[in-house]
Amino acid sequence: MRTRDHEEIAPLVNLADITEIELVILKRMNEVTIGDHRSRQHGSGFDFIGLRDWQAGDRFSSIDWAQSSLNNFSPLVIREFEQPSTATVVVVADVSPSTRCGAHGVPIAAAIARTIATIGMSAVFFQDPFGLVTFDSGFTHLGALRPRTGKSHIVHCLDAFQHQRGLQTVRRSGSISTSLGGFVRRQSMLPVISDFLFDDAGTVLKELSEMNATHDAFAVMIDSGFAYDLPSVSAGWVEIVDVETGRGRTVSRRAFAALGDKARQWQAQVRQIAKDVNVDLITISLDQAVSDVAISEFVVERRLRKTRN
Repeated sequence: MRTRDHEEIAPLVNLADITEIELVILKRMNEVTIGDHRSRQHGSGFDFIGLRDWQAGDRFSSIDWAQSSLNNFSPLVIREFEQPSTATVVVVADVSPSTRCGAHGVPIAAAIARTIATIGMSAVFFQDPFGLVTFDSGFTHLGALRPRTGKSHIVHCLDAFQHQRGLQTVRRSGSISTSLGGFVRRQSMLPVISDFLFDDAGTVLKELSEMNATHDAFAVMIDSGFAYDLPSVSAGWVEIVDVETGRGRTVSRRAFAALGDKARQWQAQVRQIAKDVNVDLITISLDQAVSDVAISEFVVERRLRKTRN
């Protein structure tokens, strides 16, 4: 007998989606990157940066058997290296409960995951290391995967984003920029992907603005009004619950029907705040074909501008 607990959760982005994204990127990017592509294979080679526990997707050739034997091979210990690159991409993705809301079986998290896949496959095209940092409401808990190259690592990052497993804990030390800066050691492209439906969105954008002194930080906002276009109800008053805080309140039928518009108004304010603090922000809709092209071209333009300077 197969129970609900044993059922596998469908991936937010499957391998067919990733292949589709890869084909879009190959088609669009081959036209704009002729003569501009530079391989990561340069410099003095690999630099040793430390030891860590083995994670799914790691190569067995990177296992430090001597160190692993000290703890009876549980867990295995990996020697971690970093190679000089023209560009490193570290996606900062929102995993707060609001991203699991949605409509018609499509959560906001699915759009975030597809954006991660698009940016990740763009990095694969350029042979650039790609890493992941996840955050919850208020940036209280941060998890991360170190930047690596290859399509298999993108799949690993997507699995880690969806299921929150295999992630290295990143200590929250002071401001958001300080915490992220402690993890991202070298100059990197830092796209922050979120619905930005949290109270301190302005603070996060200001922190991103400060990080632009060292990194190339920008925001990718998922157009989330669709998730709050709720069906009409006959009751005069409706009890609703905030998924972030767990607090409930009772609202009128009119206020309930206006939740989608309120979400859109809030995101319009976020766009204005981003403009005021000089942080580039791109809005992604549920139209997959349009969004895949828009985000890939946006990312590649920034990447090429960086390597030309």
